[in-house]
Amino acid sequence: MPVLLADVLKHPTLTAADPVIRAGAGAASGTQLRWVHSSEVLDIAPLLSGGELLLTGGDALVSATDGRRVEYVRQLAERGVGALAVETGQTLASLPSSMIRAAEEAGLPLIEFRKVVPFVGIMQAINSMLVSESVAHLRRADEASHAMAVELAHGSSLDRILAVLAGIIEATLELSSVSGVTLGTAAPASDGSAGSIPADGSGPDERRENAVGTGTDGTPINIDVPVRGVPSARLAINVPAHGDVNLARVAGGRCVDILSLALLQRMPPGLKEVAGTALLRAVSSGSQPWRLQQLSPTAGIPASATVVAIVVRTSTSQQLRAAMDKILKRSAQQSASYVDNSELLALAALPIDGASAARAELVAALQELPVEAGTMTAVGPLAAGIINAPWSLSEAKCALDLVVNASLRAARLPSESADVVVDVENLAVERMAVQHLDQGARQDFVRQQLGPVLEHDERRNSQLLTTLAIWLDSGCNTAQAARELHVERQSMHHRLQRIFELCGGDPRGTGRLAALHLATRLAVL
Repeated sequence: MPVLLADVLKHPTLTAADPVIRAGAGAASGTQLRWVHSSEVLDIAPLLSGGELLLTGGDALVSATDGRRVEYVRQLAERGVGALAVETGQTLASLPSSMIRAAEEAGLPLIEFRKVVPFVGIMQAINSMLVSESVAHLRRADEASHAMAVELAHGSSLDRILAVLAGIIEATLELSSVSGVTLGTAAPASDGSAGSIPADGSGPDERRENAVGTGTDGTPINIDVPVRGVPSARLAINVPAHGDVNLARVAGGRCVDILSLALLQRMPPGLKEVAGTALLRAVSSGSQPWRLQQLSPTAGIPASATVVAIVVRTSTSQQLRAAMDKILKRSAQQSASYVDNSELLALAALPIDGASAARAELVAALQELPVEAGTMTAVGPLAAGIINAPWSLSEAKCALDLVVNASLRAARLPSESADVVVDVENLAVERMAVQHLDQGARQDFVRQQLGPVLEHDERRNSQLLTTLAIWLDSGCNTAQAARELHVERQSMHHRLQRIFELCGGDPRGTGRLAALHLATRLAVL
């Protein structure tokens, strides 16, 4: 029996919060919950899977702009979250009208908790109820997966394989390619038994029309189906008003592997895709040049092309591959991608004329990747010919290893975003130092050039090293450095004067300027 939001709101742990529905009341009565979760993070949507009752104390909403609050609501609605409950009174005085309007437009039930209650008590009470339901769902989902595997082993059509799932979850299904072509459909039998293949003699086209036209007023669920790690189809599930949405969601996700195998039998990857995967594996493993030259033409990348390697480190590498391929198709002449555990690797061939400009455009385009929090992307240097692709890839990986260093990240990367695209060209000095100088040599050089500055910072808790680094990075532009440090120009001049006294005078116009700049770059390592 599905656990409904309306019933949960009557539970003693929630009635103590004096809840009132501020938006989406029409959807609240039929909303089925899958889990109760609490978070103060505004970027939580990508980490949710749908059907959650999300609890928040409003801490992050207080300082957020109206636009960010609206985006927060929209992202939760797009993710399929069951409802959002916001506690008001202590931190957040009242629900912003912008959030109420956005929730109403998106059909997301928005609940106000007018009294303070322990969220952990709510989660323990409601989630214990949901766990029992989840166990039953998993059992049914495993039954569906096993029955579909049997049909697949017997060589059944996609329609018949889908019919098994449709009968168990009592929902209408449509499997379509990424280009929108319908590959198979199914609907539950009228008597509720498994299967949607009627005994009335109707043909496949009639069954498809009947299946697609059933239950259009229900709850839609879309699940991506990958083939060899590449999203190749989408399973659209339409659960009727009386159906169990959570069962459909769990069983649909559980059966993805069976559908992937079924699709693989019917749409095996082409030679170019196979060669592209083999090429990237060879690049990653540092294979001999002859092997790279052998594979690249078949993968569609000329052996003499100017290439650049890309590395994305994330826990959602499989899901990102399709988005990456779209960006590469738009920004590169030829490309290939490959998922290696938690890394998404890609190789882009750029035009020989204007390769630097094309690479800069690619770096900017990669900012569009829909990544989860903590994802790091690095773009390697331009490599002349496929034989130098392993070098570009290793440099990109080296840059990612470097930015794990919190000090370097703070000094060299944008502070406003935790998810960045690292251009290895901005870390050329650091890469060279790490690869060709041992730690002792680096430390000795930094002490020789900046010893008095470091001692001053340590003794007086000052920021002379940061000031010097920003001033040097700005091309010794005092006004620009003052703006970046958010200090008055006069204060900036005083800091520089103190730095010059410690370093033996103004370095401008001397050979010491380059040495000081190099030392500030190495200091954060």
